[in-house]
Amino acid sequence: MSNVGVSANRLEILQIANAVASEKQIDKSIVLEAMEEAIQKAARSRYGQEHDIRVEIDANSGETKIWRVLTVAEEVEDPAHQLTLAEGQDRDPDAEIGTVFKEELPQFEFGRVAAQTAKQVITGKVREAERDRQYEEFKDREGEVINGIVKRVEYNNVIVDLGRGEGVIRRNDQLPREALNPGERVRVLLYRVSREMKGPQLFLSRAHPNFMIALFAQEVPEVYEGVIEIKACARDPGSRAKIAVLSNDSSIDPVGACVGMRGARVQAVVSELQGEKIDIIPWSEDDATFIVNALQPAEVSKVVIDEEEERVEVVVEDSQFPLAIGRRGQNVRLASQLTGWQIDLTTEAQDSERRQKDFAERTSLFMTAMDADEMLAQLLASEGFETIEEIAYVDLEEFAAIEGFDEAVAQELQTRASEYLELLAAEQDAKRKELGVTDEVAYLEGVTPAMAVTFGEDGIKTIDDLAGLVPDDLIGWKEPGPNGKPQWQPGLLAKGEMSRDEAELFVLRSRVAAGWVEPSVLEEELARRHAELEAEEAALEGNIEEFDAAIAELEGGEDAKPDPGSES
Repeated sequence: MSNVGVSANRLEILQIANAVASEKQIDKSIVLEAMEEAIQKAARSRYGQEHDIRVEIDANSGETKIWRVLTVAEEVEDPAHQLTLAEGQDRDPDAEIGTVFKEELPQFEFGRVAAQTAKQVITGKVREAERDRQYEEFKDREGEVINGIVKRVEYNNVIVDLGRGEGVIRRNDQLPREALNPGERVRVLLYRVSREMKGPQLFLSRAHPNFMIALFAQEVPEVYEGVIEIKACARDPGSRAKIAVLSNDSSIDPVGACVGMRGARVQAVVSELQGEKIDIIPWSEDDATFIVNALQPAEVSKVVIDEEEERVEVVVEDSQFPLAIGRRGQNVRLASQLTGWQIDLTTEAQDSERRQKDFAERTSLFMTAMDADEMLAQLLASEGFETIEEIAYVDLEEFAAIEGFDEAVAQELQTRASEYLELLAAEQDAKRKELGVTDEVAYLEGVTPAMAVTFGEDGIKTIDDLAGLVPDDLIGWKEPGPNGKPQWQPGLLAKGEMSRDEAELFVLRSRVAAGWVEPSVLEEELARRHAELEAEEAALEGNIEEFDAAIAELEGGEDAKPDPGSES
């Protein structure tokens, strides 16, 4: 570009602008602006950096104009930019303060340095415009499966030519043991478009769960049309995957539709993913059913769900345990990812051993606390009693209804249980006083003697200490663990001792007692909860009435049917 004059062929300037705009697929006006800036920079180098020099290229004719801008000022501080009023009126008698003069400058030839500088300016502007164009084009295509050609492999990252841009498949987004070679066509998921300093980054993946979902949408018309939904997907890329499917049309089997005739549909996806095995399972709104389905092909004996911790204990036969775990824990890990529940697997033998241990502990507690013989304590444990409180406060008639019990025995057991609890409460009250827990804390509504001791052991001794807690401090919370998965952190209270709603109300009550919150706030909260409870009860009663009416209508309709043997 050296030795090129600004007054070069006007048609040539337009031809260059059109060619660059077409090649880089950007607007011609952006190229012309870059040329103007390049010429402006060269002109300042020639005429002086202190001058305010402007350049304009006519988009139709290609004519280039260069001028210096001067402004009439009351007091000249910068002679390169300003004129006195007298100097301005010499040029134009009508000039006044603020009048702007454009002084046209002669065209000039670019020197080698100026040409190189101009080239850098134009290249930089064009590259920036190209980046903006690429970002605008791909930003709305996140989540799409697109085709590309492998361009090169750099440091285990695969660069893919997408036609109007380049994307990268990082190592952890590739399928293990899949070798992508330059020139090879490849299908990928565009899962993120990031605008960065060096330009937009297009992140591609063949290992992302959404890539598998998108492939099924291409192979299964029912998925593409929305008749079948893929509710969840979990992958161990290149090895095994599980997808949960739901049909919005009761006449269509979602699993069968995704498998296809003789497995043709699922096989097409498997082939694209280098032989990755895919388990297609039916999705269910019932968490227990969904978890059982997710652990296929293993058969599940029992499921116990802990909603607070989002954990589920699954019991399987001893022979099914290896199948449920899977190779290197793969089956249970994928089932956990698919359902969103942390799954703890145990065998029937382990479950039985634990239940026997729990039964023995409860039997021992009842024998010690109530001075009961072993047979009686075992009977209480087998009837489902877990704590002394349950025995002390259960309805006497319900207690006496147990086989082998009469009212006298039931009364005696409840008396002993109550005496034990009173003794225990006295011991705990003495301990909380020793720990320095105030009466104001101990006698707050909702605080038991055992809770008061727990608070004292944790340094919570005054009502202000108690008011400073939040519900999570009491009942526990979740936080990311070392593997990134949420892990349950226990609170001050034993699991199940207080629900989240109860904890929120308890904290509010303690803050009212501490004077932090007005009593009216507590009253309003209690009224709101009472209204919600009444609304739920009314809705439940309405549902029952509707159900009864539907049953009555159904029975009435059946009664109205004519006897097959009668004349019509």
